[in-house]
Order: sequence, then structure tokens, then C-alpha cells
Amino acid sequence: CEISFAGYCGMDVDLDALCKNENTQLLNVLFNEEAGAVLQVQRADTPAMMLAFIDAGLGDACHLIGQPNTLDRMRFLHAGKPVLDESRTDLQSAWARTSYEIARLRDNPTCAAQEFAAHSDASDPGLSYTLAFDPAEDVAAPYIASGVRPRVAVLREQGVNGQVEMAAAFDAAGFTPVDVHMSDILSGRVSLTEFKGLAACGGFSYGDVLGAGGGWAKSILFNPRARDEFAAFFQRTDRFALGVCNGCQMMSQLHELIPGAEAWPRFERNLSEQFEARFVMAEMLASPSLFFEGMTGSMLPIVVSHGEGRVLFRDPAHVNLAPLALRYVNNRGLPTEAYPANPNGSPGGATGYTTADGRFTILMPHPERIFRSAQLSWRPDGMGEASPWMRMFGNARRWVD
Repeated sequence: CEISFAGYCGMDVDLDALCKNENTQLLNVLFNEEAGAVLQVQRADTPAMMLAFIDAGLGDACHLIGQPNTLDRMRFLHAGKPVLDESRTDLQSAWARTSYEIARLRDNPTCAAQEFAAHSDASDPGLSYTLAFDPAEDVAAPYIASGVRPRVAVLREQGVNGQVEMAAAFDAAGFTPVDVHMSDILSGRVSLTEFKGLAACGGFSYGDVLGAGGGWAKSILFNPRARDEFAAFFQRTDRFALGVCNGCQMMSQLHELIPGAEAWPRFERNLSEQFEARFVMAEMLASPSLFFEGMTGSMLPIVVSHGEGRVLFRDPAHVNLAPLALRYVNNRGLPTEAYPANPNGSPGGATGYTTADGRFTILMPHPERIFRSAQLSWRPDGMGEASPWMRMFGNARRWVD
């Protein structure tokens, strides 16, 4: 049943192979605590899989028990007759109810109710990829072939743990990523004048306590050396920056130093009142962001991992002034405020902003954690080595030249 819940599909389970002994009681088969596992394999691979078990001396312990169905029902069959025939959505709701009853007491009850209701939506189409570009096209290839690798500062602070993925993504796009800790800037050991780009990473800065991104921003705003370094970097028209997760929170609060970022919002505690780690759908909107060039209208899954991602504007008038680059959508491709498709409760699904010249972009989700297709929780057949999110980093390399 749990396999069907995860895949949002029904299944026919044939109990005959488990009840071939006349003395075997059906209830003993259905309710037991023996060690075991359920494997799902392609039909064409079944003979090879069975042979592998036989060769290992486990042939008597391996049984074919069924296959998915298109009815969205869980059907347990014995001697051709149904023993249990229930809607998959009904069973999934029953399975999830205990978690829901706990969540509505512990967390935001509205969010808990929205997530519980989603289990019974039999028409949910699930995750999908709608792309306005060819992910196999490597826009950075000519620049990588030139051998010129611009330096990008992969910036981190105490507790940040996303720097390795960020460095790997920029490296794959033809940059030379350099690990830069805030202590390097504060002490003067490293100057941002050395870099064409800056990537502020995420992952539990300051232990991801409330206001973690704000603490990081204040270490810049209230330190003369750091403030001057960042202000000078942002003023250079041949420089770019990307802020993700904690880095997004931090850069949003440096708005007074970043040209064109005056209307950027803050990112506050999720409406669910919980840390959210999910794989959700996002849409790239028409914006000047250099990172999303050629990607407008694309909708695809992305990783989220944050406790404070809810957009909150300092001035209501700023809502229409801050260029929105990325927003959460539901599985039908519509902008949403419903949980968990919108994991933080931001109005209109907003989750990423840029500046009028597109040089600076901030977003709460983590494209650097899924720049390779092998990192995706789900992908369609035929996708190559690079995931569609790699286009962001290739766009940055193309922009530098």
C-alpha cells in the first residue's frame, strides 16, 4: 500500500502464490511480522530478478504478487476473487490520519488540513516537467571550450552547508569556484574585487534559528570593512550574485546596498510553523534575471529546505515594484498558496526575486542541489546528465562574456 501511496497509483495484489499450501491461512499471509521486502521491477526484468534469487538460494522465499493497475484502487485477490477492494485515496487518507491529527495540534492547523485534504485528490496529476528550452543544450559550452574560467566566490557563514553543491554547479558551468567564508571578508584575507560573481549559500546559517539570514546580513551591515566590500561589489555593473535559502534571506536584507533591490521583501517563518524539506513545483516568470534567460514559462520540480521562506514586504507598495522571477505552482501548473505545494505560505506562491538589470537574483529553493539529473527525486525517461536547472548556471557563464 505504501508503494502505491508514494506512486499515486492503484495495485492488484495476487495472494495465490503465498497461499499455495492448503494449510496456510489467508489472515496469516495478510497479517504477519516476518522479515520481508516488496520490490517493484519492470516486467521485462522479472525473469532475471527471479533467477538472481534462485541462484542465491532464495527461490522459495521469492514470489510474484501483483502489478499496478489503472483503476487507482488497492485490490487484494485470492483464487480470482477480491479479498479487499478499496480506493487508493481512501486508504491513503486513513494511513495519513494519525499524522494529520498530530500535525493539527502541533503545527498550523490550516496547513495540516490542506495537506490532509490533498491525499484524497484522485485527480492530482503529480509532478511534471514543462520546459520552454532544451535542457540538452549547453549554453556554456563555447565559453568552457575557451579555457577561460571566471572566479566566483562561494560565500558561506557559520552553519552553512550548501557550499559544495553550489561550487560543483558553478564548476560544471565553466567557473572557478572559490570557497570564501565570512571570516575571510571580515579579516581582510579575501577581497570581493577578485571575483566576477558571488553565490551566497544556504543550509542552517547560525543553526537556522529564527532570523538566521538577518544575523548574517547584520554581520555585513554593521562591519565597516565588510559593508564597503559588498557595496563596492554590488555597484560594479560587470558583477552578478545569486542568493539561495539562507543566502537569499541575507541578501534580501542587504537591499540598501544592492542597486535595484530597494523593494525586495524579507523572508519570515513558514506559515506551517515547521522546517520544510520537500520536492515541489516552481514556475519561472518573465523577468530580467540573467539566471533565467530563455527559461520563461518553464515549470518543473525543485528542492526546498528552509524554515523561513514566507515573503513579507516592508511596504505594501513594494509588492508590484520587486521583479518576481520564481513562484510555486501546484501540480496543475497554477500559482498557489495552498500547503504543501506552497511550502511557506508566500502570497501568490512568490519565492524568488531579481533586480531591474537582472544581475542579482535571490530565491529560497535549491537549484544547486539538483543541477544533475541523477539528483532528482523524479525525472522523466530520457533526461540526460544535466537537469533543466543546470541552465541557470550556464546562463551565468554566458552572461560573463
